[in-house]
Amino acid sequence: MCAVKAPPSYGYAFVTAHRFLPSGPLTGRIRVPGDKSISHRALMFGALAVGRSRISGLLEGEDVLATAAALRAMGARIERSGDDWVVDGVGVGGLLQPEQALDMGNSGTSTRLLMGLVASHGITAAFTGDASLSKRPMGRVIDPLSTMGASFTPSPGGTLPLVMEGMQPAVPVTYRLPVASAQVKSAVLLAGLNTPGITTVLEPVPTRDHTERMLRGFGAELTVEEADGERIIRIHGPADLHPCDITVPGDPSSAAFFAVAASVVPGSDLVIENVGLNPTRDGIFRVLGQMGSDIEKLDEREVGGEPVADLRVRHAKLKGIKVDPAIAPSMIDEFPVLFVAAAMAEGTTVTSGLDELRVKESDRLFAMAAALMAAGVTLEEREDGLVITGSGGEPLRGTANARVATHLDHRIAMSMAVAGLASRHGVEIDDIEPIATSFPNFTALLDAAAS
Repeated sequence: MCAVKAPPSYGYAFVTAHRFLPSGPLTGRIRVPGDKSISHRALMFGALAVGRSRISGLLEGEDVLATAAALRAMGARIERSGDDWVVDGVGVGGLLQPEQALDMGNSGTSTRLLMGLVASHGITAAFTGDASLSKRPMGRVIDPLSTMGASFTPSPGGTLPLVMEGMQPAVPVTYRLPVASAQVKSAVLLAGLNTPGITTVLEPVPTRDHTERMLRGFGAELTVEEADGERIIRIHGPADLHPCDITVPGDPSSAAFFAVAASVVPGSDLVIENVGLNPTRDGIFRVLGQMGSDIEKLDEREVGGEPVADLRVRHAKLKGIKVDPAIAPSMIDEFPVLFVAAAMAEGTTVTSGLDELRVKESDRLFAMAAALMAAGVTLEEREDGLVITGSGGEPLRGTANARVATHLDHRIAMSMAVAGLASRHGVEIDDIEPIATSFPNFTALLDAAAS
């Protein structure tokens, strides 16, 4: 069994600027890293099971490694073994008091889901993060977890660093999500794992359902039904989770960058292998299809309870559309790269209902508007979306004498890297280090596809 990986550093002390240059066709076959959302949950549920779980295809980005480090600090044993990861869990209710603050780096998912886990355990935990994460609101998780009995001492504005004290036994609640958020839903359900009785989440707008799928796989008593247009999710606690072997499908969010790149770079014909196509996550591919992308699903199958396929993507002439805001929850993280596709399309693309993008790792509406305008794109920034006038397939001007600010946001960096491939002069971004949080081999894979 291999030695445990050293915990990552999150300070981004070394700023690494990089210019992404115009590219030839993207061809061949590539495989993107494992799905980040599923990787987080596989580690957490394995840590709460009694026995050993084995995970293959785990994303080894800094966000997921932050989750692993935090779970180790609370008693789970997590190690890399060959190409897989093994997790020896402590059982639901068995988390231990961490001796030091839990450093979440840049990962909002790690933070909010782990707060849910701690909420129904009789332990106290301090959460810290990098400068970007420390600006992100935690009140949307603090509110429901407080009603279950947990107490919080956050920084002003409800942000990190914060200290929380769990309650054991916690109080089961019925909670209606005020905004569509898989993280908030999951935090409440995870708190419900160690709460006597039935914890219920009412979801007016469906969000990614990896938590529900995987919890059932680990043996939790969880039901999902629909009534009056809402999803009603109930979990019975305290739960006894059994260990599982998990295969993590490729991350659709990571695949989206290559799907857009192959769509906008002339002559491209690229196969992206093993892409997870959970219907709560595949909105980007549906919207690209509406814009005219040539995306073909090959070898459709099921891996670990999740629908998967290889995607063949060929260059196509895109057209601007009005994006239905109802699709936003199924592709909220993919809008930055969709904006790049819109910049290359013929006509105007209108997006709305994207208030959530204001409170991601950065204000992604502002950051992408500024970055695309610096690269020569005509657009209008609105309160809840962007209106982008496309180039009709002509290369973007690029940033000959400017540098795009990514605001320590990995998705801004990768999206503008794709824009650089479809530009005349390339696009220089101020720092590529944050890309490692979710997609450590992004630039190498991009170079390989374009070579």
